Amino acid sequence: MNINITNPIFHDEAKALAHLEASRWADGVICPHCGSDRVHRMEGKTQAGMFLCNACRDKFTVRTGSVMERSHVPLHKWLLATHIMAASKKGMSALQMSRMIGVTYKTAWFLCHRIREAMDQADGNGPLGGPETVVEADETYVGGKAKNRATRKPAPKKAVVALVERDGKARSFHVANVNAKHLRGLIVTNVDRNAHLMTDEAPVYTRVGREFNGHSVVNHSAKEYVSTGGFKHSNTAENFFSIFKRGVIGTYHHLSEAHLGRYCREFDLRYNTREMNDGERADLIVKGFVGRRLTYRRTALAA
Repeated sequence: MNINITNPIFHDEAKALAHLEASRWADGVICPHCGSDRVHRMEGKTQAGMFLCNACRDKFTVRTGSVMERSHVPLHKWLLATHIMAASKKGMSALQMSRMIGVTYKTAWFLCHRIREAMDQADGNGPLGGPETVVEADETYVGGKAKNRATRKPAPKKAVVALVERDGKARSFHVANVNAKHLRGLIVTNVDRNAHLMTDEAPVYTRVGREFNGHSVVNHSAKEYVSTGGFKHSNTAENFFSIFKRGVIGTYHHLSEAHLGRYCREFDLRYNTREMNDGERADLIVKGFVGRRLTYRRTALAA
């Protein structure tokens, strides 16, 4: 199903709680502290949504051990914000999110970052590619334009490297330096050695290309973009970057280098789940809430 913003889970706290509990504990409630299933729901208005573990005697809720832990944002707003980000192909700014769900900008900014944290590898973390597959590797630079800056000084650019499997998944990373040393570790960790690596003519890919089943080069400097037969090209990675850059330019305008990695995860997940509808994608993100924490201090210090 696609998103229906009239769904009660986006407006009713009790319905939102029931939805999150069903998502997290489809096979029965498990204590996040000790893993025991000997738990019971506590009674009373002041203990709504709270469970007591009979094994370790600790109390917990559906928020415990997730990105929602210690958050005072109502659960129905968490769900609505998650669905909005899942459905927004080019992202959703924190300022717009604050207006849509009725929270302060500071709250919306932190909320969006915690949802991005949940997007990290929510769709799986195995290596890309395999036998008889092609994985394209390419890099780009994101940042403002000098003509838009008051000082007219060169705009600070941040490097992003994308690994994109043809007809498959993408994985992008912010890298401090685009050199052979940095890219080799990144590529061999995330791409199956049995895959065929496709890159441009940049020398940073020459040595690492020998470690794969095959390595083809598209010579962009010689105006080569697609070879005869259509095998040699990096258009899949370029298409991924086109969506990413539209998000940067049209939605976020500026991305802090400290948080760029999370924005990469956000665009990765939407790309990798492009065959899902918005509701399925949002449900996948909600499942990714569990086992993650992101404190405001950690995000603020990095900003």
